[in-house]
Amino acid sequence: MSFSAKKAVVLLSGGLDSATALVLARQAGYQCYALSFNYGQRALAELQAAEAIAHQLGVIEHKTIRFDLGDIGGSALTDHSIDVPDQLHQGVPVTYVPARNTLFLSMALGWAEVLEAEAIFIGVNAVDYSGYPDCRPAFIEAFQAMANVATKAALEGKPIRIETPLIYLTKAQIIQQGVAAGLDYSLTVSCYQADSQGRACGVCDSCRLRAQGFAEAAVADPTRYQ
Repeated sequence: MSFSAKKAVVLLSGGLDSATALVLARQAGYQCYALSFNYGQRALAELQAAEAIAHQLGVIEHKTIRFDLGDIGGSALTDHSIDVPDQLHQGVPVTYVPARNTLFLSMALGWAEVLEAEAIFIGVNAVDYSGYPDCRPAFIEAFQAMANVATKAALEGKPIRIETPLIYLTKAQIIQQGVAAGLDYSLTVSCYQADSQGRACGVCDSCRLRAQGFAEAAVADPTRYQ
């Protein structure tokens, strides 16, 4: 392996989108460093999925950083007193986690500077998604602008790019790209309230979008349900 190869930090939740972003980063020729977070989320099985995906795809290193967003609450994913909804709602849903992607990208930016990486890959999507404000192009553009003035790398003329290869794709298109790249989606866990074995509830917003994506992609759904 050449030490001159380009490097990327890839945010890896263990879900469908982040796994696809990782396989696309590898296809683009990056040495990949995967970054996951134990942030107090309900579905800890997704972290086991992230570990399995990182191992199968041969990342250089996989880190899991721990902090507890349950300390501030405000989301059904971190506050067990708020139920995960089993039907779609208008507006930003209660599964939105305040500041999550801002924190994730900030940690990725720090690690990318340490590694002298060229890029950060994040699997945000603004087409078939839950309506989270920090998955939109405007958020990514704003974070990129901040990174361009906040880092030593940018000051020295080597800004770190935020790469969003899925942002304008439908869920079906994302799945088709992953399948074409040989990604095993049975390893992924997308459910907001998956059980300890990684089995999905089948009714939350994330489960519905995932199932719809596999159906529209005409790809057999490997999801294990409770």
